Amino acid sequence: MDRFTPKLLKLYRAKKAAFGEDMEQLLERLDERVTDVVNHRRTTALKGLPLFLREDPNKLFKKCKDTEDGAKGVSIAILCVLEDDTQATSPEVVNIAVVLEQVVVLKDLPDISTALAYLFGLLYALNMSYPQALKYTFDTIQNVFMELGSGCTKRVLSLKNKLL
Repeated sequence: MDRFTPKLLKLYRAKKAAFGEDMEQLLERLDERVTDVVNHRRTTALKGLPLFLREDPNKLFKKCKDTEDGAKGVSIAILCVLEDDTQATSPEVVNIAVVLEQVVVLKDLPDISTALAYLFGLLYALNMSYPQALKYTFDTIQNVFMELGSGCTKRVLSLKNKLL
């Protein structure tokens, strides 16, 4: 992932107007970060990937408060559990988890990129189908980042050519 992060961020910045407000906000939050920049860049690259591939990132990246059951009704997701502090302007992430079939299968993960790697590994090892709403995102992870498999969709091939 570290090999592709700088190029992905350049692509996002070059075409951010085409992706609307979500991409703009994602890149603005990255620019505001002054600590742990490498992790924030990697996270921004991953959160921007579904947007860039014209998929809904909210189907993959979910948020909930620590007093809620964030896995309910979720088939596949990376769940960021936020502290339930009504006074905080930007609540702190207290847990990052992987959800499969409405069950938290892994929790207390260090960051989004680790959680996504575990999620992909579980889907791949269990031979589960990728969610239709995120097929290009997971196709990119499989064929570009992990270099597994030989065929990919035209959309992913186009992105791969831009990155290489």
